Amino acid sequence: MKTSLLLILTLFTASITLGQDWIELPNSPQDGTRFDDIFFLNENLGWAANGGGASVWKTEDGGDSWELQFEDSGYFRNIEFINENVGFLGTLNNKFYRTVNGGDDWELVTIDPSPSAICGMDAVGDNTIYGVGAFFSPAYLIKSTDGGDTFTYKDMSDYADGLVEILMMDELHGYTSGRGFDGGVILETFDGGDTWTEIFSTGLVGEYVWKLQVRDGNKIFGSVESASQGKLVKSFDGGVTWETKNFLDTSVQAVGFISDTRGWMGGHNTGFYETNDGGDTWTSLDLGASLNRFVFLSDDLAYCAGNKIYKLENILGVTDFTSTGLVEDIKVTIAPMPVSDQLNVLIEFEHIDNVLLELYDAQGKFIKRLVRDRVDQAQQKQYSFEFPYTSGTYILDIHTNYGKRQKVLIKG
Repeated sequence: MKTSLLLILTLFTASITLGQDWIELPNSPQDGTRFDDIFFLNENLGWAANGGGASVWKTEDGGDSWELQFEDSGYFRNIEFINENVGFLGTLNNKFYRTVNGGDDWELVTIDPSPSAICGMDAVGDNTIYGVGAFFSPAYLIKSTDGGDTFTYKDMSDYADGLVEILMMDELHGYTSGRGFDGGVILETFDGGDTWTEIFSTGLVGEYVWKLQVRDGNKIFGSVESASQGKLVKSFDGGVTWETKNFLDTSVQAVGFISDTRGWMGGHNTGFYETNDGGDTWTSLDLGASLNRFVFLSDDLAYCAGNKIYKLENILGVTDFTSTGLVEDIKVTIAPMPVSDQLNVLIEFEHIDNVLLELYDAQGKFIKRLVRDRVDQAQQKQYSFEFPYTSGTYILDIHTNYGKRQKVLIKG
């Protein structure tokens, strides 16, 4: 996030413009799958990265129209610009790109060792860019202080099992989040990423703190993706104390608040849910699907990336646009069921992908990671695991580039 945007965020108050609400942009880019990330330098100039479509789109009129700039194979996870020319594109398939002409051309960036995926990025100052990965292990941090000409790589496996988000307040102070060894985790640095301190853990193995937002300098909001109970976590004292609120979707990812009490969340299985009481209650807006990223430019202008691009504005006189839900991209078959002493899982992958298969008990307590696999082409894959557990109910968590799903297992 640019420093100027952070300064604007600090001006937010609880006062809300009459008629302000979210709409689906009528000319939202159409690419068939989820837009994992969106980035705006100002109210007019922005870019969106489509995940499974592996494409980059640019707008110069605040989202009224979009130009397709770049396509490739794989999965595009995030996009970030330092200025109107220099930008970066992270993927989940061993590729990391830079542009120096506003996205007209993209070149591969070489980093040693090469990160297998970049899940989160943030640019600060005139030349500094941070990146983290991945939702699957190991955890690592990349950093450039010369506009992307060179990068350093830091092994973060002492701090976390996987990282998905980074949010820097300035070139030295910031936060990263993801999956820790004891639960979803938030880490803080004061020395530009050289050292990190854990300031929050959900305490439930297998959870992720997926996205972060910081308001007013010390108010931190985070979304917690879980196999059992999605959550909002928040701190109003810079991470000293935390409060947790339940959310309706286990795969919650996007989080954005415009005041201490009014905000929105959503995830792979939901569209917009709104709260006006700080997360105590949530109301569906019956809009959107598969939300992943909020970007706030002012107290009455924001964007959100999901299966389409959405905009927060005064909707007086605006047409109501409908949206479609997220299309299921993989088929999972478990046979036989009930499970005996062996668990057999057949997955039909329709894309190049990454997959984590993890086992939880009926209460959502993590038992074991069964496999982390990279899928290099569309195909059927059979996985078989010993299942030496007592009779009862279990949850198989299937986490891919395209989302999280849970299957109920019965051990006879």
